[in-house]
Amino acid sequence: MLSWQCHYSINKGAAFLGLGTDSVRVVKADERGKMIPEDLERQISLAEAEGSVPFLVSATSGTTVLGAFDPLDAIADVCQRHGMWFHVDAAWGGSVLLSQTHKHLLDGIQRADSVAWNPHKLLAAGLQCSALLLRDTSNLLKRCHGFQASYLFQQDKFYDVTLDTGDKVVQCGRRVDCLKLWLMWKAQGGQGLERRIDQAFALTRYLVEEIKTREGFELVMEPEFVNVCFWFVPPSLRGKQERPDYKERLSQVAPMLKERMVKEGSMMIGYQPHGPRANFFRVIVANPTLTRADMDFLLNELERLGQDL
Repeated sequence: MLSWQCHYSINKGAAFLGLGTDSVRVVKADERGKMIPEDLERQISLAEAEGSVPFLVSATSGTTVLGAFDPLDAIADVCQRHGMWFHVDAAWGGSVLLSQTHKHLLDGIQRADSVAWNPHKLLAAGLQCSALLLRDTSNLLKRCHGFQASYLFQQDKFYDVTLDTGDKVVQCGRRVDCLKLWLMWKAQGGQGLERRIDQAFALTRYLVEEIKTREGFELVMEPEFVNVCFWFVPPSLRGKQERPDYKERLSQVAPMLKERMVKEGSMMIGYQPHGPRANFFRVIVANPTLTRADMDFLLNELERLGQDL
């Protein structure tokens, strides 16, 4: 069970496991992109009525496009009632827990059975740096993946063989992701990482307020995270929202501006459609070196590149 706003990797995981993507049930989200717990309950009941056995709910803390945080406590209640595994994809938003000011966005995450977290995203740790956190203390990963291959993972070594983490993961050989996070944490400290998160939120708010004051810029919605989604409406389309081809023409603006900015080498920002919404820009304010001057440049450059559209 997952929200339609979730990351595509959930469907890929179902395919890799042999469950098939048809086994994945999509739960409705509200206008802000948050999973609706009442529809989750409904989907579980429908699946059980069809003879299926729902066993996992994947909530999201920080969706890719809108930056939405699912209501984790309410979802945990549903999982508890039905005896389902409660997973939280906090790959993008998990680092917010380091901020005393903003950690409330993840209220309820302590009730999860498992959490995915990518410090290489919001914290800008070296790529790749990913963590899977489990409530289980029974060495679950080793029980699932371990084969104790005698030519690699001898059980009669002179040290504690539980230190051989390679037998716990799918790929066996991998880089030591945790070292990147450890070094960053030692260098920045907890307060330094918290300042990094808080600065990203503050700079996001600056960009949002600037967008509100500029002609031709329209927010898709007020962000609660560092995902700033907006349209740039060029001069030829301003005040013409009632035209039957307005949405079609607006949807062409972002791809054209993306091509221009890339060819000029001035900047790169992403865009996408989203449900019924026409293509819009999505600026992620996460780089710790960004300043207000960079936000001003971004908006000025869009105005310059799109003035003749």
